[in-house]
Amino acid sequence: MTCTFYAQPYDISAHGFYFDNAEEFHLKASALRNTHGDPVEEFELQFIEGDALDAAVVEALGITQGTLAQVITVLNDWDNDQKTRVVLAVGECGCAFDLASDRPDDLDVDVYYLDSLRDLAMEFVAEGIMGDIPEALEMYFDYDAFARDLAMDYSETTLAGQRLIFRCA
Repeated sequence: MTCTFYAQPYDISAHGFYFDNAEEFHLKASALRNTHGDPVEEFELQFIEGDALDAAVVEALGITQGTLAQVITVLNDWDNDQKTRVVLAVGECGCAFDLASDRPDDLDVDVYYLDSLRDLAMEFVAEGIMGDIPEALEMYFDYDAFARDLAMDYSETTLAGQRLIFRCA
């Protein structure tokens, strides 16, 4: 999906403009003049329209004139899992992320597309993380207590309308 941005000039005597890509921004910015005929050089860039996950990426990474081309490339090239990992690592866990050198796949973030920590506890037990639990004893397993224990390392959040469980290591 194409994202739409708005360039709001810091010069109050100039009018801003909408754009979809870095080239369009540079063309419109270089042609923009204020009411005195002077070129406008500085803008506040705003995310206007696009996917909710893309909006979260822009918010987490920030967007400036210096990072505009890189952020738009990220929005077009990364898959949803990569975007999610970066938003969680930067926005929720406070990790630093350098667009020029870091890759989302290098982030040490575990993401589970589940609704609750109880669901994660059930998934872990099904995967055998607690060893083999005999079928006759499964109904006595306290998933809620296990979920409370998982809450020491894992967190719940909603990102772009999707419930997630995550852990930053």
